[in-house]
Amino acid sequence: MGWRLRLLILTVLLGCVGLLLLARSLAAQHSVDARWQAGSQGQVELAGSDLAALQPYRSQVLVGLAGATSTVGPIDGLVLQRSARWLIDDTSRQRHREMHERLAHALSQALIGLQFADGSIVELPLHRRGFGGLGTSFWLLGSLALVLYLAAGVALLARLSLRNLLYALMSLCQAGNLLFAAIESTPGLGLPLPLLAWEMSARMAFDLVTAAAAVHAASLFLRGSAAARRIAYGAWLAVSVLIVLAAVGRLAHAWWWTQLGVAVLCMIAIALLSGSHRGAPNPHALQLRRFGIVALGTWTLLTLSLAVADRFPDVQHSLLSVVSITWYVFLASLLLLVSFLSRRQQILREFSLLAAISAVATSLDLLFVDVSSLGPFASPTLTLFVSLAVYSGARQWILNLLLGSILLTTVHTFEQLYRLVREAQAHPQQVPMLLLQLLRNLFKPMLAELVGEAPPSARVTESGTALLVPVPALVGGNHSRGGAILIRFAQQGRRLFTDEDVRLADRITEQLRCAAAFDRAVEQGRNEERLRLAQDLHDDIGARLLTQMYKAQTPELEEYVRHMLKDLKTLTRGLAAPSHRLSQAAAEWKADLAQRLRAADLTLAWSFAFDRDIPLNMVQWSALTRILGELVRNVIAHAGARQVDIALQLEGDRLELSVTDGGTGRNPGSWSHGLGLGGVRKRVRQLDGDVEWLEAKPTGIDCRVRVPLPTSPE
Repeated sequence: MGWRLRLLILTVLLGCVGLLLLARSLAAQHSVDARWQAGSQGQVELAGSDLAALQPYRSQVLVGLAGATSTVGPIDGLVLQRSARWLIDDTSRQRHREMHERLAHALSQALIGLQFADGSIVELPLHRRGFGGLGTSFWLLGSLALVLYLAAGVALLARLSLRNLLYALMSLCQAGNLLFAAIESTPGLGLPLPLLAWEMSARMAFDLVTAAAAVHAASLFLRGSAAARRIAYGAWLAVSVLIVLAAVGRLAHAWWWTQLGVAVLCMIAIALLSGSHRGAPNPHALQLRRFGIVALGTWTLLTLSLAVADRFPDVQHSLLSVVSITWYVFLASLLLLVSFLSRRQQILREFSLLAAISAVATSLDLLFVDVSSLGPFASPTLTLFVSLAVYSGARQWILNLLLGSILLTTVHTFEQLYRLVREAQAHPQQVPMLLLQLLRNLFKPMLAELVGEAPPSARVTESGTALLVPVPALVGGNHSRGGAILIRFAQQGRRLFTDEDVRLADRITEQLRCAAAFDRAVEQGRNEERLRLAQDLHDDIGARLLTQMYKAQTPELEEYVRHMLKDLKTLTRGLAAPSHRLSQAAAEWKADLAQRLRAADLTLAWSFAFDRDIPLNMVQWSALTRILGELVRNVIAHAGARQVDIALQLEGDRLELSVTDGGTGRNPGSWSHGLGLGGVRKRVRQLDGDVEWLEAKPTGIDCRVRVPLPTSPE
């Protein structure tokens, strides 16, 4: 930080000292301890005062003021209007300046006389306003101006670039506007003479320079575009001409030129941002375009509201002060929060909705006053109800526009997470690619790639255009990193990544770890239970069968029990083993089925082909063993065949099983599947496979089973 920190501290001190000096200058001014309001005909009425001499004149019309050497009169509602910037008519603006200049001279003296419409004159001594008489609004607006000034300084100190320079210029201009608004918010009559001399020109320049800087900033997104540079330079030239003409008093209808100029420049900036996004999608450009649309809409409604209010002198004073301050606070907040809002999607949506509904409410209030001549209570009440109705009806539509398309439902996301864990267990080396595909489905990025850097958690990089997600280790039970996934430009470049996206990515990786750990725990429990069952079967049932074999009364019974012992040994060995090689399992299946078929006077034709010998986990081995056993049992019981043809073929990750008999069975579509064939279907579905029964040629039934057999981790 070094020199930057020292400059920042100096910037803060200068800003604070400047604000205090301004407050001291205003506190030294004279003021009348009274509150004034505009009457129905545009006259000035006494609204109230703490001075005993003015108590009898409450609601009386003020027609003039008289000092020792100067007189102000006749007085109308213009004396209540603190800012010439928001007076539409040039003539009214000139009268406003002349009236306030005379008023400032009158208030500079020690004694002043208030002349009321009934002919009464009340002479009052003038006192300095003091810091306590500046009002709360002055300190609030002044503090906001100071914060905006510091934001400009931080932007320049952080990185001296053209973008930051333009941002600082816009922030300083709006800080100046806020200072003017703070000065004009002080209670009482009169304004400082220096302010009257150049308030209109300075504030007009602030608004036009802000708009020109926005156009220039938007043109920077069209890199290498000569047309964009010419547009930016043209904006600065047009603004310079308007400011110079206004400063020398040669610009007629200056208010309308300012309002129209800012609106046109804002539309140009929006068009440039739209063009840059179409050429090379950039979420920053899209976010700024949204801000520009909100600002343009608010500025347009502000202009129309003031144009309508010019026809109603009784509401003009209160409306101009409220609407103008609301606009400047809104624009200052937008400049201060532009980076923050782009990173917090929920706050961005609510901020946009709040700005929109506030502008609609103000416009409706003016419309009801104009068309229906509603009173000061009825108009805001009706405005409130209509605004709430509009807000309720349009909220979801606006949110859908801001949110874009729905990404994934909760059920779909859960299904993808579960499938990813299953596939990761079968193919641990494919975890990065599987997670990459899931992130693509979630965020719809323009670019996605695997990188070597692995942060401890997900984080937003590259000013919100990219999201870096660590790849969790799902197999092995440790938290070692397997690299990271970098995705850029969410929603095909239509939005920035936010902190909500970071939390979503972290939750996804954590859920993947939890699901993998849960599966490992379940599998460990299954293995322990299988070992216990195998041990119990060997120690209990095996011992009893062995006793029965030695006590057999006939050789046939002894041979039968011997085969039962052999089957039990195969079963317990299978339960105890964590996995089985396919070749080993096929040999056991062949031996077992051949023995069963020989006992039923049937022959076995066995065919087995595989391109690689893969391990079968317990679920796969158990399901395939029972499927084969049930199909052969069904042939023995119902087919009336003399031979059974069994073919096993493994190609890639897909196993095809065919059991064909030459029996009497026909029309398998009409069979009613009981527990046997229903169990076959259930176990095939357990392996994510499919099964079908077909008529064999010339006779018999052919059952075909196809199941995926992804390689299990060894």
